Amino acid sequence: MAEFTAKDVQSLRQVTGAGMMDAKKALQENDGDMEAAKQWLREKGLAKVAKLGDRENTQGSVAAVVEGQVGAIVQLKSETDFSAKAADFTSLVQDMAELVVAKGTDAVSELNDELDALKISKKENIEVGEVVRFEAADGNILDSYLHIQDGRGVNAVLVELQGGTKELAHDIAVHIAFAKPACLSRDEVPADEVERERQALLDITKAEGKPEQAWPKIVEGRLNAWYKERVLLEQGFVRDDKTSITQLLGDATLVRFAQVYIGG
Repeated sequence: MAEFTAKDVQSLRQVTGAGMMDAKKALQENDGDMEAAKQWLREKGLAKVAKLGDRENTQGSVAAVVEGQVGAIVQLKSETDFSAKAADFTSLVQDMAELVVAKGTDAVSELNDELDALKISKKENIEVGEVVRFEAADGNILDSYLHIQDGRGVNAVLVELQGGTKELAHDIAVHIAFAKPACLSRDEVPADEVERERQALLDITKAEGKPEQAWPKIVEGRLNAWYKERVLLEQGFVRDDKTSITQLLGDATLVRFAQVYIGG
């Protein structure tokens, strides 16, 4: 019979969050060895959590970190916003983002034990979502914006700018957060997507009974409006829609951007 005391059971409960009977059984199964009991509880918990893998996890939290010329965004996905708002959840995604800045995108795996512990305690399908890392060129400006809702990051943006100012980079990051552009420029929009839209707009224009000679001009105008919804450089600035992002940039160049948001 394993030798352990009620105090040992209490200690195991405190470090693992396990119930009284589970902690007692873990010590019994492992001859009172505290470390082995911890591992036993962890494996049992993970076995249960593995069955949750097919459950939808569209909630979560995102973190954005910029240090000097390096920036990162990390998304941690969960099933409920209740879990995503908890301090242990938001703290872990923040730690992951800081690790990615310091070591690279694969560094999130260094926190797998903490991620497993979170899965067990929340009893949810929790997993790392998108991970982004920018290393800006010398002299370029790197900035971020993080929209926080109910204590958790829900919408994160990174922007790299050549020329311009930190304030301009931040203004554009804020714009991206709310406008959610799909691409930086028209060149990035897939050609087959453009052709499908062009054909759909032509069909609509024909159905409206517009004169045939006017079709090309009407379709082109509507296609430009479609681009404006998707292409960052053509969007009207969120604080002044009469000014496009291209105009706002002036002599500065927007090198790249990344956006990760919950529910996206």
